Amino acid sequence: MTFNNVVVVGGETLGSQIAFMSAFHGKNTTIWGRSDGSLDRAKARVARWEEAVKKDIGATDQQVKDAEAHLHYTTDLKAALKGADLVVEALSEDPDVKNDFYKKFSDLADPDTVIVTNTSTLLPSEFADATGRPEKYLGYHFANSIWKNNTAEIMSQSKTSKDLPKEMEQFSREIGMVPILVNKEQPGYLLNSLLVPFLSDALVLWNNGVSDPETIDRAWMIGTGAPLGPFAIMDSIGMKTMYDITKMSTNPEVKKASEKFKTMIDQGKIGRESGKGFYTYPDPDFKKPEFLK
Repeated sequence: MTFNNVVVVGGETLGSQIAFMSAFHGKNTTIWGRSDGSLDRAKARVARWEEAVKKDIGATDQQVKDAEAHLHYTTDLKAALKGADLVVEALSEDPDVKNDFYKKFSDLADPDTVIVTNTSTLLPSEFADATGRPEKYLGYHFANSIWKNNTAEIMSQSKTSKDLPKEMEQFSREIGMVPILVNKEQPGYLLNSLLVPFLSDALVLWNNGVSDPETIDRAWMIGTGAPLGPFAIMDSIGMKTMYDITKMSTNPEVKKASEKFKTMIDQGKIGRESGKGFYTYPDPDFKKPEFLK
């Protein structure tokens, strides 16, 4: 089965990237948002992705124009779901928010519509029955900047049809991704199972006064040759997502340190998107030659 009519629920960082790259590869794609304001923010993000694909993968102006023609925006959920082949839920890491959406989806969506969740750390099995079609539901997660970091992790839950992972593997390749099949349910899939503890440890070091974000990043970048340190990565992910992830940690040190993100969010410092997080953009200190000296 080929998915041609794609709906992305939520136009935050990853949701807007998934929608844009689906449209970029010719899929008829709709971003659904709760309000006009949320759609305006999604459109602003897509404008940034348009410039990024030109810079990072050499996309042409015509390719971007064609993608725009395939990408639509609406606050009307019933209209968005009508005729949808595939729905990608990319809402915040809040079980209540997801369950509320799945109830509406179950009531409105066509019987054959497949739904997948882009949750970063929660298990698809927690929500499978709420979708009303557990056999047509699995986890589907991307790395940030998906046009260049182009992994798509596919993770079934116990009630997922055996054919659906293969269909999602095909879809992933059609939108320029490298499918990564996860054999067993795991919070965080593969990528975030490795990444989240790394970022959490950096956050605890800072919260406990062991060192400051710049020095921690510098130690990691010089010591490993990595292009980014943990706090630069957090800026890219965004403070809202980091707060949602870390506040649910079972590690009391991480849970306590997560309040740092709440403080930053309240100050409007939500990361690269707002121009200010741990660093100031578009010219962050870690990009300057003297940072590693």
